[in-house]
Amino acid sequence: MAKNKTTGGYCALKRLKKGELIRLKQVDHIINENRILANMNHPYIVGMEGFTQDSKYLFLILEFISGGELFTYLRSVGRLETSHACFYASQVTCMFEYLHSMNIIYRDLKPENLLISDDGYLKLTDFGFAKVLEGRTYTLCGTPEYLAPEILLNKGHGKAVDWWTLGILIYELNAGIDPFTADDPMDIYRKILKGKIRFPKNFDQNARSIVKHLLEADLSKRYGNLKNGANDIKNHRWFG
Repeated sequence: MAKNKTTGGYCALKRLKKGELIRLKQVDHIINENRILANMNHPYIVGMEGFTQDSKYLFLILEFISGGELFTYLRSVGRLETSHACFYASQVTCMFEYLHSMNIIYRDLKPENLLISDDGYLKLTDFGFAKVLEGRTYTLCGTPEYLAPEILLNKGHGKAVDWWTLGILIYELNAGIDPFTADDPMDIYRKILKGKIRFPKNFDQNARSIVKHLLEADLSKRYGNLKNGANDIKNHRWFG
């Protein structure tokens, strides 16, 4: 956290060591993140206030969000009531609808990348894997539990992978655990490709329905990827 001496307001300062970025071949990632964030203007996306550097470091100056990560909150409560999960999922739907309208895929949804602001609403952060995309891309990236099958099969992927990750998130918010969890990443991948989803007995029926529509391996049937775009998701009965 840093303070603006001129305005007295607070911001988040993301400090990145240049030598490490070069060593880890992350230069393109940070340039990409900087470019994408600079063009964002949405109430559910962390705002970028500036960018600067010195001889050793790059500094991204970002909107300060005081509530911490959704991950921390979710772990403290175990799982959410379905209405609370629906509240958060609706915001993520709006985030992706906005990003996709700008031909940007996010590719890294997880509770760690969703921050809770003072008013209780979410803010999406960390755009290191985001990409401006017209067609398909083949880069393997993301969190193992959240990877869509088309990424694992290296078929080329597009915006539909974000809607898959929304399905994973909705399941995790309601159940307190990922649907394809395992200790070994290879076991996680096998479960994702097998596609069998087991729901806890207390899992809301309407939430179960939308999760199944989002965790659909067939891209021609996956909600969010149909002709109506995000409308299939927004009009689902779970959102009332």
